Amino acid sequence: MGITGTLSSDQLDSFNSQGYLVIESFANPEDIESMMKRMDKLLDDFDYTNVSVFSTKNQRKVTDDYFYQSAENISFFFEEKAFGDDGSLKLPKQLSINKVGHALHELDPVFKGFSSSEKIFGLLSSLGYKKPVIIQSMYIFKQPGIGGEVVPHQDNSFLYTEPTTCTGMWLALEDATLLNGCLWAIPGSHKNGLVRRFLRGENGVYFDQPSPSYDQKDFVPIEVKAGSLVLIHGDLIHQSFENQSSKSRHAYSLHVVDTDGCKWAPENWIRRKVEPEPLYAS
Repeated sequence: MGITGTLSSDQLDSFNSQGYLVIESFANPEDIESMMKRMDKLLDDFDYTNVSVFSTKNQRKVTDDYFYQSAENISFFFEEKAFGDDGSLKLPKQLSINKVGHALHELDPVFKGFSSSEKIFGLLSSLGYKKPVIIQSMYIFKQPGIGGEVVPHQDNSFLYTEPTTCTGMWLALEDATLLNGCLWAIPGSHKNGLVRRFLRGENGVYFDQPSPSYDQKDFVPIEVKAGSLVLIHGDLIHQSFENQSSKSRHAYSLHVVDTDGCKWAPENWIRRKVEPEPLYAS
């Protein structure tokens, strides 16, 4: 299958140098509206009696079957601060969800349409992918007031292949600003390689190394308008802070790995029963 790359040489140089690339107006307003409306419907239909709380600070909280099975399902995860002392939601469920994942791209026609579009193919072809698969997708809400912090991390830690091939594609469905919890990254940090891995063992998930301490002065904010796509190298150190504003920061995130000449690590948290279909083969 002949796929034409869509990134310019300057864009590729910037991505290779910085470890991330902002592509403005990647998604049109119609794409954004259709995905946000579809998520509204999914939330309306969602029964929250048996779900997980998601935290990047304490990954052991989410080592249950619901989390593991989300790799091949559309599953809902609440914010840490969503529940009161009595165990009930403080706010309506629509304002309490942290994210929905991890197979929207596969199971929902609206999200699948965007995730499998020619625009996505063109990006991946530019980056040299031969037989890419989307290994996970997430709709991230970053709720007003309670949208949780995402601690510094590298995507290859969670989605490891040998050799490493993960790239993140983070689409802003709403403006992402300093106030509502935009992405931050350490430019060029991908050149230092992978720091640690996130593994699934008999007793749950864990990191094989403690987190390094990072100097916050090294991070730069990535403020973007709705419709902008941020390409993220799998070894880039990036994070986001809590949303302490009154505005949400919805985003749709895809993570892609190659299946040509590399191997999915069996100790990753995602252990699919059915292998994902490649987006294309070149």
